[in-house]
This record gives sequence, C-alpha cells and structure tokens, in this order.
Amino acid sequence: MNQQIASDTVVSVRPELPYVEMSGFENLSDDERAVQDAMHKFARDVMRPAGIAIDRLSAEQVIKPGSAYWEFMAAAASAGIGFDIDSGDMPPQELARLQAIVIEEFGWGDAGLSVSMLAGAFPNLVAKRSGNQELIELTTGKLGAWIATQPDRGSDGTMLYPGERHSLAPKGNKGNLVAKVSGGDIVINGQSSAWVSNGPVAQVAILSIATDYGEGFFDDEGHPHGIEIIVPLDLPGVSRGKPLEKLGKRALPQGELFFDNVKVPLRYAVSQGDSYWRGHAATWSTAGVAMGPMMTGVARGAFELALEYVHERRQGGALLADHQMVQSRLGAMARKVEMMRAVAHRATDYSSRSPAKHPYYTAAAKVTCTDLAFEVADEALQLFGGYGLSREYPMEKLFRDARAARIEDGENHVLNMKFGYLNSMLYRNGQLRS
Repeated sequence: MNQQIASDTVVSVRPELPYVEMSGFENLSDDERAVQDAMHKFARDVMRPAGIAIDRLSAEQVIKPGSAYWEFMAAAASAGIGFDIDSGDMPPQELARLQAIVIEEFGWGDAGLSVSMLAGAFPNLVAKRSGNQELIELTTGKLGAWIATQPDRGSDGTMLYPGERHSLAPKGNKGNLVAKVSGGDIVINGQSSAWVSNGPVAQVAILSIATDYGEGFFDDEGHPHGIEIIVPLDLPGVSRGKPLEKLGKRALPQGELFFDNVKVPLRYAVSQGDSYWRGHAATWSTAGVAMGPMMTGVARGAFELALEYVHERRQGGALLADHQMVQSRLGAMARKVEMMRAVAHRATDYSSRSPAKHPYYTAAAKVTCTDLAFEVADEALQLFGGYGLSREYPMEKLFRDARAARIEDGENHVLNMKFGYLNSMLYRNGQLRS
C-alpha cells in the first residue's frame, strides 16, 4: 500500500552520522574544547608553517639569531604557549586529560618544535618538582635541555635494574660523561651524545649521569651510582659541537655538549645517592609520557592530509575515496589514530595519578604510539603516490618526523624489551596473576 508523503516532509531510515570532535571520536567538555581550539589555531597558523620553513634550513641556519626557529620561540613565548600548564585547583584526572589534548595539538602542528618546547621547559619542571626555590629561579625563563645519553652510553642509561645487564658483563656502563663529588661541589667531565634536544641552543640543562661519591662509580651489584643535577650552560668548561643534520624533526636543534672540569654546587642536585634511580625513573616517566599524544597528533595530521587527497584525486574515473580498497585503507589508518589516542590518554592519566608510576610503562606507550604513527604516515604517503615523495607536499616531512620518533627518547626494540622485563618482575613479585 502506497503512502503519500507531503513534499516538504523528509523521512530517513538511515542512522545519523556519529558525533565527533575535531580530533575524532571523543567527547570533550566545553573547557577542554575551548583549550583545544586555541591550541589548534596556534598549531595551524604558527607552528606548522614554522616547522615547514625550518625543515628546509640547514642545522646551522636553524640556530642562527633571527632564524625561523627563534621567531617561532618568540611567538610561542609571547602567546604564553608551552608545556607548563597552570593547573590551579584542577583535579589530577582532568589535568592529565587536558595535557594530552594540548600535546596532541602541538604534535599536529610540528613534532620537532613540540619536543624543543618540552625540552626547553623540562629543567624548570623538574626544579618545581624538587621544590628547590633556588633551582626554580635558576631555570625560570631559560631554554632547557635534558642530557641523559652519551656516545658510549645510550640505552644503558635507562637500565634501572642490575638484573637487566647482559650476563657476560661484570659491571654496568658508566659512560664517559661522569661526575665526581668533591666536598660541596660536583665536577663534571666528558661529552654528551649528539642527540641532546636543544643541545646547541639551551641555556640550562638537567644532567642524568654516573657519579663517584668517593667510593667509585659502582655499587656492590656492579650498578653505577648516579646523580641528576641542573647545570647552567654558561659555566666555564662548557662547550658545544656542531648542530646535527638529521633525517626528521629538523625543527628540533640537537647537538653534543662537552664538559671540562665543570664545577657545580652539590645543592643543584635534584636526586642523588640512594635516591638517584627513583628520581631518574620519575624524570624519565614525566618526559616520556608526552611522546604518546605528540605522535598521535603527527599521525592525525598525516591521516587528515590523506583523507583530503583521496577526495580530490581520481583514478579509473572515480574519486580515490570511492574505491573500496581505499576505504579499507582509510579505515585501518583511522583505527590506528584512535588506538594511539586511547593509549596516550591512558598513559598520561596513569603517570599523573599513579602512586607508583614507572617509566617502562610510559616507554611501552611510547613504542605503541610511535610505531603506529609511522604506519599511518607510511600508508598516507602511499596513498599520495608519487606526490608523497615530493617536497612540494607536507606528507614526506611527516613521514620523516614519524620515522625519527621510533629511535628518539629510547629505541623502540630496547624499550619493548624493558616492558617485557617489567612484566616478568611483576609476575615474580606475585602481581599480574589471576
């Protein structure tokens, strides 16, 4: 039986399209959305153009006064943009969500500049964590760096437990950048690796290095003693190498620093002696958790570029977006971005609120997000075809930035191994058992 319907009446039996935020399938509060909109505007109008411009410069050109890098840093400072979010009376869970939202927008804008801003703020963040007012004043308004790797001690510096050492090694690796305590001072000698973020431009740094307190560099288990100490980089004996030319994240200045009998008051230490390894773990966990949302932003940016392109490019007489195989590929990419965001938010929340956070869990989240970011960027570039390889399009830059992240802040295979070791320790301790 036919039913006549008035011409001005629209009847649909199709489900409505789902609700989405700018960043995907999530529900933000009005306050969170307002912050996201503001950060996205900065990322779109200032950060992304700056990152593209800086990417085309040599490493030496990037750090020269008046470069696009310094113009960006000035613009960020003028706008009050950074990683030190004023929490006020905000509950920890809400603050963790907001941090993840902000950092994702930064990553969407430019991953290299995001890391530079994070490293720049890090000594001051650690000083505030320590409650040492002198260190807070020493680091406020100063561009920072975190020096934790050396030419002969990269991932070894993240080995928190003696049991992780190779069975053939009688002792751990102290490296060549070391400190000795002498009275009320600490004397630093050696060089960092060339991968120190902000190394060529930083004014102050936090060092995580092996230390001799008077009885050698190693404890009874052959594990190195250590210290975390904040060091002004204008002290006598500090010098720098050339900025590093590298594949990705070229907007992030990286380079080595040399220390020749650099003397720093012992009161500049934020963790030392028996408290060093726990302090170092907390520092690493705090720094590493940002990689998840940051690389979610990179992957989201790559996915959005691919989504736009397949709705413009035609193949076989139809838009690429109308081909079922392309829709399947888009679906796989979108799932990975959503998965990254979920992992990043979970890790941020855990590290913010857990009574005993751990950097090996943070590292596991970093591995998941950076591996998936690279997969998304790789597929996005593939959808662009030959255009994806051209520097005329931003896709190849995102591909390079995503690739760099799988080594940055800990090489992914090593970090994955550490997470496995952590789960084994938890099991032997009677945890993770049903």
